[in-house]
Amino acid sequence: MSQTTAHSTQTPEELDVVIVGAGYSGIHQLYHYRKQGYSVRILEAESDLGGAWWWTRYPGARVDSESPFYQLSIEEVWKDWVWTERFPCRDEVCEYYQHVERTLGIKKNIRFNSRVVSAKFNDTLNRWVITTKDGFVVHPRFFILAIGAASKPHTPPFADFQSFKGICIHTASWPEGLVTKGKRVAVIGTGASGVQVIQSIGPEVKHLTVFQRTPNYALAMQQQKLDKEIQQKSKRLFPDMFRRCRQTPNGFSFDRYPKSLHATTPEERLLFFEDLWTAGGWRFVTNNYMDIFSDQAVNDEAYFFWRNKICERVHDPVMQEKLAPTSPPYPFGSKRPSLEINYYDVFNQPNVDLVDLTQCEISRFTPSGIQTADGVEHTFDIVVLATGFHTFTGPYTDLKVQAADGTDILEKWANGVYSYLGMTVHGFPNFFYMYGPQSPGACNGPTCSEVQSDWIVGCVSHAMKQCFTRIEATREAEIEYRRLILELNARSLSRSTSEPTNFKGDLAQYGRLCLEVTDDGYRGFVFSSQVESRALL
Repeated sequence: MSQTTAHSTQTPEELDVVIVGAGYSGIHQLYHYRKQGYSVRILEAESDLGGAWWWTRYPGARVDSESPFYQLSIEEVWKDWVWTERFPCRDEVCEYYQHVERTLGIKKNIRFNSRVVSAKFNDTLNRWVITTKDGFVVHPRFFILAIGAASKPHTPPFADFQSFKGICIHTASWPEGLVTKGKRVAVIGTGASGVQVIQSIGPEVKHLTVFQRTPNYALAMQQQKLDKEIQQKSKRLFPDMFRRCRQTPNGFSFDRYPKSLHATTPEERLLFFEDLWTAGGWRFVTNNYMDIFSDQAVNDEAYFFWRNKICERVHDPVMQEKLAPTSPPYPFGSKRPSLEINYYDVFNQPNVDLVDLTQCEISRFTPSGIQTADGVEHTFDIVVLATGFHTFTGPYTDLKVQAADGTDILEKWANGVYSYLGMTVHGFPNFFYMYGPQSPGACNGPTCSEVQSDWIVGCVSHAMKQCFTRIEATREAEIEYRRLILELNARSLSRSTSEPTNFKGDLAQYGRLCLEVTDDGYRGFVFSSQVESRALL
C-alpha cells in the first residue's frame, strides 16, 4: 500500500498516528506504535529510508557521533549489526538503514515519495487533514513531525547569482558522479559539510578557494577501523550504555569531568587536555572540566590549547590567524564543533587559498566565477555552497501546518517561538514535533530523538487508553517553558542576542523535565473527550 499512487478522489484513510519523516526519529516512533497495536503510517518525501542521510551525498560525508551511540537502541536491530569505523561514512549509515528494514520490516508502513504540503486540524473530527503533493489525503488522530532541524537548505542572496555559467551546487543536493579532480573549485562556508568537502577534495582539485566567514573550531576525529569481534563482545553492555546516554549532558555514555579547572595545577590540566585530544571526537568538549561553559577564563584556556594544536599543523602564520585567530571570535564549544581528519593540513597546499569574508566580502557572481569586494575576480569551474540550512523553524516554511482557524504555525511563531517542551504547541491539538524549535540541540541525535520519541509515544498512548480525542498544551505552559529557554540562554557563555533556537540546558536536565511533566499528570496539558463527527467542515 505504501508504494501505490493515491488520488484525491479516494476515501481518506483514517489512522491513529501519521508521522512525517523516515529518519531515526520517525522509525523509532513507528516501531513503538506498531508494538502497541495502533494504526500508523510514515509519509516520507524521498524514495527510501534515511532522512537527511538519503540526500547527503557530498564527498567525505560522515557521522560526527561515535558509532556505538549513532544507532537505535532497539535490541532486535543492534544485536546483529557491527560498524566498520569509529565514525561511519554516509554509505555505511545508509546500509544501516537497510539493515533496520531487513530486521523490522518497516517499509510496509511507509509511503515514500509523499511530500506533505499541508496539514490542518479539523475541530469537528478532532483529526488532522494531511495532504501530500500527489493528492494523497489521510486523517490521523495524532500528527507527528520527525523532519529534523536541518532539512531546508539555505542559499544566501548573492548578487548576480544566476549569471555563473559553471556548475553551482549546494552540499544538500550533490549530484552523483560529479568530478572535482583537476577542477578549479570554490567552497563557500566552513561548517560541517564545508569541512568535510574541503578535506576530501582539497588534495585532488586543480585549485581550491575557501570562502570563510567564521572559523570552525574543528576537533581531531582520530578516526579508526573497528574490530568486529570486540564489538560483539561489548554488546552485553549496550542496554546499560543506552540508558547511561540519557543521563549525560550530550547524549553519550561519557560525562563532563567533575572538577573545576581552577582546582587543578597547570601541569595537571595540560596532561588532561592532551588525554582528551588523543581520545578524539567530541571528547575535548564533552569530557572537559565542569566549568568550561560557565567560566570564560576556563573556556579561553581550552580555546588556546585547541589553537596551539591547529597552529602546529598550519605552516603559514597568516593562515594560522585566519583559521585559529589569536582573539577567539566566539566561546569555545558554543557552536557545534565539526570533526576533521586532514582539514587543516589542506591549507598547507600551494593550490589552496582562503578568503576571509569578514575582511573582503563576496561582491557578486560573474559568468566565470566570483568577484570580491577588493575587485578581484576568482575563476571557477565549480562553486560549492556549504552555506547550511534554515534551521529549526526553516523546515516548516514549505509545510503548511495550520490550526483549525487557519493560523499557520509560522504565523504563531512570527514574534518568537512558543512551544511546550520543544514538542507541542498551544492551538495545535494532537500535534507533536521532534528535534525542532526549543528542543535540545548540542547532543547526540539518536539519543535526543529517543528521549523525545519515548515521551511522545507515552503521551499518545495515555490519550488513547483513556479514550481522549484531544490533547493540547496550555498557553500558560508554553509561556513558562519559553521563560526557561530564555533563562538558560542568559546563563550560557554561548548566549544568543537573538531568539534562542534550542534548549541550552543539558539533555539529562531536559529528560528530567519531561518526566516531571508526566509524573505530575501531564502538567500543562488539557485532555478532552468529544464525540467524533464523521463529516468534514
